[in-house]
Amino acid sequence: MSSLLIGGATSSAGKSLITAAFCRILAKRGYDVAPFKAQNMSLNSFVTKKGKEIAIAQAYQAFAAGIEPDERMNPILLKPKGNFVSQLVVMGEAVGDVDSRNYYRNEIGWLKRVVEEAYTSLAEEYDFVVIEGAGGMAEINLYERDLANIHITRFAKPDIVIVGDIDRGGVFASLFGTYTLLPEDLKTMVKGFVINRLRGREDVLYSGIRKLEMITGVPVLGILPYLEYSFPSEDSLNIEEWDDAGQRPIGIVRLPRVSNFTDFEFIRPFVRFLDLNSEIDECEIVIIPGTKDTIADLKDLKRSRLGEDIIRRAGEIPVIGICGGYQIMGRELVDCGVEHGKVRVRGLGLLDAVTRFEKFEKRTVQVVKRVNGEGVILDRIAGQKVWGYEIHKGITESSRPVFENDGCVSEDGMCWGTYLHGLFWNSNVMKALGNYLGVKIEREDDWVEVIAREVERRLKLEVVFEF
Repeated sequence: MSSLLIGGATSSAGKSLITAAFCRILAKRGYDVAPFKAQNMSLNSFVTKKGKEIAIAQAYQAFAAGIEPDERMNPILLKPKGNFVSQLVVMGEAVGDVDSRNYYRNEIGWLKRVVEEAYTSLAEEYDFVVIEGAGGMAEINLYERDLANIHITRFAKPDIVIVGDIDRGGVFASLFGTYTLLPEDLKTMVKGFVINRLRGREDVLYSGIRKLEMITGVPVLGILPYLEYSFPSEDSLNIEEWDDAGQRPIGIVRLPRVSNFTDFEFIRPFVRFLDLNSEIDECEIVIIPGTKDTIADLKDLKRSRLGEDIIRRAGEIPVIGICGGYQIMGRELVDCGVEHGKVRVRGLGLLDAVTRFEKFEKRTVQVVKRVNGEGVILDRIAGQKVWGYEIHKGITESSRPVFENDGCVSEDGMCWGTYLHGLFWNSNVMKALGNYLGVKIEREDDWVEVIAREVERRLKLEVVFEF
């Protein structure tokens, strides 16, 4: 077994995508390969066939490798809730809420063993494990507790490739600084640098590359161009990278605690986000997405201009709720002491549905459901099946389900909600949505294949691999 760690000089340097590309390249060359990220912090998650919750980036990397996502690929997932508190998911199961101080003081010890066991299990099963680091690799204040970079590197002893994002500026300084600040035992594992997201001419970098190689002794494996691609965003900060130019017909409510907005990656060219102080304007469809805290986001939405506008326009345009958004659209939410103490809160009242939060445990499952077809847009695919996955606390009772026993639709069919994440990844749903809007919505080309070809063409892979 061999392993490779893709580390970053900064956050969002392109580690996730390059990891997926390496998974695809190795798989095409006949290796059994698996992705791995020891610890991920993300509100965008995925549910495996076994009902385990992992970060969506590792799920996509598994698909790039041609295998099913597995909880071992992301043994620790932190889902931020605000005020330095995160939900802790270990090996696909939510175990509780932790604040950052207690997490680093009391949890790291036993979680190191979880990481080691998950990695070892994958390493025994696969020919190759491609490890994704987290954030910037040289966070010197975190070395003793850095599971995703320092600890896993010392345990697995992979070759290391460090990626720098030239689009941010200062790429030579960030690559040099990252390498220089690494512990001495890790420096010997660094096999090369990658410069990512170049928008201009390569030749202007050549003198800088020669200097960097001379002072570090580490080769630059190559330069990757700036590519437009659709890769699942890991947190709400990535919303800023979505192109909101022009009047997009679908408005996604930007809840303060939004989660799983990757539900809309495949319809991204038609989507724009709506801040709470905005109005619906020219949107032809409004979607209320998932949230990490349904009741808190419901209260914020009800107090906002956008919340008032949604209630006023409901019936004129379709309003759709996904997971927490579905709960928000109901008549009432009852917390029995799970999140906010014992409280009852009125929903938006757009659906005849009541949600009760009685347990901390979440429902995490993949499902296939038949479309009842009573809601607008869905009437075009009545009787057809759709795939999705559920990740939610709470049980909702509704009078008019929309996907067999799931969800709810209003009497006029203009408002509907569902627990199904991934709904807009279904080709039939995308086609029905496009028909309603009068546009053609199609799945994009295989973006992993596109970037994998660029990686093979532009990087000196022979420095890292013995093909």
